[in-house]
Amino acid sequence: MNLLALRSHNTALVLDLLRSAGPDGISRLELAERTRLTPQAVSKITARLRDEGLAAEAGRRASTGGKPRTVLRLVPEAGHAVGVHLDRDELRVVLADLDGRVVGERCVPLFLGAGAEAVLGAVVREVGEAVEDASIRSTGVAGAVASSLLGVGVALPGPLDHARGVLHRVTGFPEWDGFPLRDVLAARLGLPVVVDKDTNAAALRLAVGGESGVGEHGGAGHGVGDEGVGEEGGGERVGREQGSFACLHLGTGLGAGLVIGGTVHRGARTGAGEFGHQVIQLDGPPCPCGNRGCIEALCLAAIARGDVAEAARVLGEGAANLAGLLDIDAVLLGGRTIAAAPERFVRGVAAVLDARARREGASQAAVPVRLAPGGARGVAEGAAQLLLAPVFGRPDG
Repeated sequence: MNLLALRSHNTALVLDLLRSAGPDGISRLELAERTRLTPQAVSKITARLRDEGLAAEAGRRASTGGKPRTVLRLVPEAGHAVGVHLDRDELRVVLADLDGRVVGERCVPLFLGAGAEAVLGAVVREVGEAVEDASIRSTGVAGAVASSLLGVGVALPGPLDHARGVLHRVTGFPEWDGFPLRDVLAARLGLPVVVDKDTNAAALRLAVGGESGVGEHGGAGHGVGDEGVGEEGGGERVGREQGSFACLHLGTGLGAGLVIGGTVHRGARTGAGEFGHQVIQLDGPPCPCGNRGCIEALCLAAIARGDVAEAARVLGEGAANLAGLLDIDAVLLGGRTIAAAPERFVRGVAAVLDARARREGASQAAVPVRLAPGGARGVAEGAAQLLLAPVFGRPDG
């Protein structure tokens, strides 16, 4: 096994436990017990983290014998990641610290069909403004945060090639087909860039947890070897969504982020989750993807008529198909269109799932339906997690 990769794996385990412990911190002995690393290995790792400014003392804890134990905590401001949500009609940028807390945010109108130069120019400008604004607010010094940037995560409608960072025929915007967004944007920004679908980013955020996830926070794994500004962040410390779930995102389009067994499922060609383009009405209205009767087309047509109940029913039929196919533990609803009538969508989708479960005589209750936390910036926060999650050993949730 590569020694550097091994050291990085063990360091990620320790960092994840430091983050989970919060400001109260955790002792080196507890770190060794929970990672199953030797005390010597933990001492080496924590010394390096302190030298790099990623960890600091959080005081001392009474011991049952011997001298009091020093406890350590993560230093969230030692690193930052930028999350970009590039929607069809809007650009949202957030700056998040190592704890996932949003410390800067900008949101501006932007038409995805305006052309590559206009879109990339807006992304570069808003990322720069978000970083500078946060630097001045937090330290009073321009450029202070820039030196701590891990990179930029970009989430946008698919389909796309996550592995290569290349767009495919983005639904409704075929001119982006084949555009190497990751490499072009990395060259413009001078930073590492990761590109993924908006639905995958939203699902990743729920899977890894942080300042505004849901569910119970999972523990670390086992160690190996010896080694315009929007609202500013905050929020309670919560954990990650457990098990397998689908995050259905209905905004200007419709897609699904799938988490199977705790990890984001992208598929062999990174094309999983094109949920909105299931055909459920063969002679239905045309969809921008080229098919007719897609769930997305039916949902958005109902919304355009002001018929939220019908949109929720259609979404529920698709969700029931998905739940039956994958046997998932939960369905979470997010996106701007959902946020405009959250209770009606939750009730409507849940009613379809309940009716399906009764018809099939299921021995257990129907798959639960609830809102995905995070509101309007959930996708952008998930885009930042594309950079943050690997630091804590969770590249796919």
